[in-house]
Amino acid sequence: MRYHVRTPDGELDYLSFREVELAYMQGLVGPDDEVREEGQTLWRKASTIPVLARAKPPARGWKARSQAMTVVGSVLLAIWALMLIASDSWTRRGLGIVLALTTSALLTRVTYKAFKRPGAPRS
Repeated sequence: MRYHVRTPDGELDYLSFREVELAYMQGLVGPDDEVREEGQTLWRKASTIPVLARAKPPARGWKARSQAMTVVGSVLLAIWALMLIASDSWTRRGLGIVLALTTSALLTRVTYKAFKRPGAPRS
């Protein structure tokens, strides 16, 4: 089934609803744009269609770089932990072990977020 999308810049045609959803996630279709199924007369805002409302457009700004910043922070934390563990003081070694465990938790979070990344194409 074909779909028509009306934007302030003009009208676009898509071959399937999945294409409309991908365009929405890429930012080509905005929440205020209107969508109409071929053969229908009713135009609906994209934000009122449940499947599109759940689909998230790609992050912009600092949110788009949060994974990279977490990895860089984890590497720096791991270097600091290694330096503390290699020291002669037992207090510093203990702090180094705590920092190493914190690094492990951060990298677990990065792995989890990468695994469940939204917007990945479905097979």
